[in-house]
Amino acid sequence: MFLRSFLMNKTWVLCGLSASLLLAGCQSVNTTSGGAVGVERKQYMFSMLSTDEVNQMYAQSYQKTVGEASTQGVLDKTSNDAKRIQAISDRLIAQAPVFRPDSAQWKWEVNLIKSDELNANCGPGGKIIFYTGLMDSLKLTDDEIAAILGHEIAHALREHGREAMSKAYGIEMAKQGAGALLGLSQDSLALADTVANYGMTLPNSRSNENEADLIGLELAARAGYNPQAAVRLWEKMGQATDNSTQGLAFLSTHPSGPQRIRQLQANVPKVQGLYDAAQRRG
Repeated sequence: MFLRSFLMNKTWVLCGLSASLLLAGCQSVNTTSGGAVGVERKQYMFSMLSTDEVNQMYAQSYQKTVGEASTQGVLDKTSNDAKRIQAISDRLIAQAPVFRPDSAQWKWEVNLIKSDELNANCGPGGKIIFYTGLMDSLKLTDDEIAAILGHEIAHALREHGREAMSKAYGIEMAKQGAGALLGLSQDSLALADTVANYGMTLPNSRSNENEADLIGLELAARAGYNPQAAVRLWEKMGQATDNSTQGLAFLSTHPSGPQRIRQLQANVPKVQGLYDAAQRRG
């Protein structure tokens, strides 16, 4: 019992030290305005990891992915589906400065890749990839595509990638310094790592997904896409994947289908007026 208590005390000291070192090397920011949906969480970014650096790193990776797709003959730039994704993206991108004015100067790119993969993403700096598997498998409407793209664009606007990298830097720095300082064994460090992962990384990952859902909902509404489509989208996704993770929501980096749907339904009224106004403008 004494040994267990001793190890646990050292573990919590390490977790506290991890947090202290992370905060010491980070700056508090809020990358976007709150919008009608009220996303106001303060974020902590590693001070030596700038927005431009992350954007440049991702741009290199993005160009490699696009180049490989082109070489393999699966990069679609001319089909009706490609034009559809581009047109929807353009309308959403036009609304991005509402949340983040500097996004108007980003070098946005949109590409469609022919793949059975059910995926889409928007990386740092506005680099979008959409996979045809999503469109084909789920028979997506324009409103549903806008819900997906809005969510992914929101991740980029909130710099969730840079935020995750900042946390990784902080935790790694703390592990390297605290292991020697406290004389912890590898087993104790592994335990501390698990606690740090549950206490810092996973909850924020779920929070990031919630933020992307909400900001994406508003982006779509402002662009004239029905926000209710986000609810229909996740109902489709649940059916397509048999949504077997609903009992494991705590360990998931994404909210389970039912949780996600309830939150979206609760927030649709906040953006309904924006959608109605966009519809009146035509």
